[in-house]
Amino acid sequence: MKPGARNKVIGKVTSIQKGDVMSLVKFEVTVPCEMASVLTTESVEGMELKIGDEVSLVTKAVHVLPIKE
Repeated sequence: MKPGARNKVIGKVTSIQKGDVMSLVKFEVTVPCEMASVLTTESVEGMELKIGDEVSLVTKAVHVLPIKE
């Protein structure tokens, strides 16, 4: 299945905090910032994510927040 989002960067998994249902995965990315993702523990285990793995990080906005300046 091909992702529908168009924005992506390359990141390296730096930590994984597993919960019963959800897991927090943090990434180091090539641009000067850090990104994180919350996904199901089933997904973390299904992808066999390990610290140090290089992955593509695809970003897709779920909400658009208008700001009036």
